[in-house]
Amino acid sequence: MLTQTTLRVLEPGDLGAALAVLDSAPVENAFVAARVQAAGLDPWRLGGEMWGWYTDGRLRSLCYSGANLVPICATPEAVRAFADRARRIGRRCSSIVGPAEATSQLWRLLEPGWGPARDIRAHQPLMVTEALSDSVEPDPFVRRVRKDEMDVIMPACVAMFTEEVGISPMAGDGGLIYQARVAELVAAGRSFARVEDGKVVFKAEIGAATRQACQIQGVWVAPEHRGRGLSETGMAAVLRYALTDVAPVVSLYVNDYNAPARAAYRRVGFREVGAFMSVLF
Repeated sequence: MLTQTTLRVLEPGDLGAALAVLDSAPVENAFVAARVQAAGLDPWRLGGEMWGWYTDGRLRSLCYSGANLVPICATPEAVRAFADRARRIGRRCSSIVGPAEATSQLWRLLEPGWGPARDIRAHQPLMVTEALSDSVEPDPFVRRVRKDEMDVIMPACVAMFTEEVGISPMAGDGGLIYQARVAELVAAGRSFARVEDGKVVFKAEIGAATRQACQIQGVWVAPEHRGRGLSETGMAAVLRYALTDVAPVVSLYVNDYNAPARAAYRRVGFREVGAFMSVLF
């Protein structure tokens, strides 16, 4: 019996089927699921297209195509179809990111036409926890950033992004999109920091958030304050907020070469359950 397959751009009426795919792996899909739950599948509101891969009339795999290209629950056959479409329309994204196996296959297919990449992070451990650590006390000075503190938090956010990604988020459009995203997280109460003498010494955000899971991002300690254990106590504080106010499962992913960060997250209670991969342009 022949299997019938097809790929098409999803429409608003496909929302229920798309959410079912996203919900099948709520931790690894949290980033895209949060966007879809908030914006639906209208490309203008979503900030990109959602491609759907169907097998025998059933939606099996997705690929978000916006500022990032993200394979979701993607089978090898779906990845090949996504790569074919991506090649036809040309590169519009600044990164490819997602579960390591599917992302690696997608990049192998796209690299001849899209390469070279500026940076490749082939193995980024995905870590999760459902409980606070018994051994690390949350920092009592880590709190939500107030809406009137954008001038305080922005320098730390820019420093973190530049250190992590290798380029400044202020390039190109002068930082308008990045500042808007930071302001969105502050307004939602998902930006946290320890501030001393008007300067941020630790910060982190709860970026993606759904009912099932949320993802901590942007963890940063000011260079002059590193070595004081602030990353552990600060993360414990953010984790407490996340588990209490946002979702029952908290995740993050980290570069595999960042051994100190991985060790700190393990002490806070995170465990490794998988891996992501990022290709940066």
